[in-house]
This record gives sequence, C-alpha cells and structure tokens, in this order.
Amino acid sequence: MSNIRKAFEGGKAFIPFITCGDPSLEITEQLVYAMEEAGADLIELGIPFSDPTAEGPVIQEANIRALSGGVTTDKVFDMVRKIRRKSSIPMVFMTYANVVFSYGKGTEDFIRRAAEIGMNGLILPDVPFEEKEEFDSVCRQYGLDLISLIAPTSHERIKMIAKEANGFVYCVSSLGVTGTRTEITTDIGAMVRLVKEAKDVPCAVGFGISTPEQAKNMASQSDGAIVGSAIVKLCAAYGTECVP
Repeated sequence: MSNIRKAFEGGKAFIPFITCGDPSLEITEQLVYAMEEAGADLIELGIPFSDPTAEGPVIQEANIRALSGGVTTDKVFDMVRKIRRKSSIPMVFMTYANVVFSYGKGTEDFIRRAAEIGMNGLILPDVPFEEKEEFDSVCRQYGLDLISLIAPTSHERIKMIAKEANGFVYCVSSLGVTGTRTEITTDIGAMVRLVKEAKDVPCAVGFGISTPEQAKNMASQSDGAIVGSAIVKLCAAYGTECVP
C-alpha cells in the first residue's frame, strides 16, 4: 500500500498545504513538524513558481515572497531531506509543469530526485488529464503517485479521470482559483460517489475551505479536507512567528 493511502486509514484525513520558503525554508521545516504533531495526516508542499495559475491572491503572494527570498527547487529538496531524518509523514509536492520541465535535465530528473528524497506524490494543477501521461509514466517508474484533480465537470469525465487515479483524488470544490470561500455550493457527495463507482481510491476536497465548520462538512462527504489559503494567510500575518 502506498504511503498516501495510509494517510486515509485512520479516519478522515486532514491535509494542510504550505508554500515552501514562506517566510523561510527553516520555518517551513518547523511547520511540517508542528502540523504533524497537531494531527495532519498528509502534507502538501508547494514549490514556488512565478506564475501559479491555479492560485488565488493569498498563495500567489506567498509564491512571490518565497521566490524573492531566494527559494529554488534544489533548496526545497534539501529541506525535504532534513525533514525525512525526523518524520515519515506522507508528503506530496504541489507545483507546476514548468517547474518540473525546467529542473536539471528535465522531467525525469525532477521526479527521480523527488522520489529519492522521500516524497510520496506530485500534484500538477496545470496539467490536464489528456496530457498527464508523460508525467505519470515517469512517476510510476519511480514509485511516486501523480495525484489527479477532478473539478465539478461532466460525469463521464470524472469517471474517466478516476479510473486512472493514484494515491488520492483531489476534488476541487469550486471552479476558479484557490482561496477561502464564504460557502461551497458544489455537490461534493455526488462527485465522490462518481469517483468511487469508477475506482476504490480516497477522495479529499480542497479549494476554498476556510473554517473548521467547512472542513467538517467537506470531510463528512469525502475522505478528507485540504486546507491551504487559510494556513498560508497565517504565515503571511505572523511571518517568522507563525509556527505557534
């Protein structure tokens, strides 16, 4: 069983997201330990990119702060190596195709290194299902789960994506970019049922979960909740003092 699957074994999974290097890589490392201690089951680490098209203003600004602070993919890899000496919590990278393509000698170089340092999966929100094979085949070769995203779209499409999903399925709660929402109107339960009809794979819901009540509601209809902007906002507000 993949480490990602294990994250869903103890009940509903809590999956926090943070942008690596905001406010610094040292703080990001401390945040991972603190989040694991506070009950996180799986952690999404964002590798900053200059044009994060899926992100709303909160995470876009975190990307800019991290890049201004000199964060590079190699420095993020070094940080993960340190984390892996102390923690075996399942972790996935969330980044963009360009970051993977442009790394070292290209896609295989990035994915091989991510697997070597102990990452468990990869989320690429700008890669559509029709173009995932060039990444997926390399991920499979190195034992990394390429996580599929499913938006509130056609039923046929949801089932098609679910059939080939690995690790877990990232159910996008709302169309548009990431960010906190006052309410989530998508019928998440229906999306999750369609996925489960196609394949027995965990489903976690993200994009827009900003309160504990929303997280509870989303988790009641799925296998877990993903929270990014609400946490990244705290990193922005408290900077180097954000861990507590």
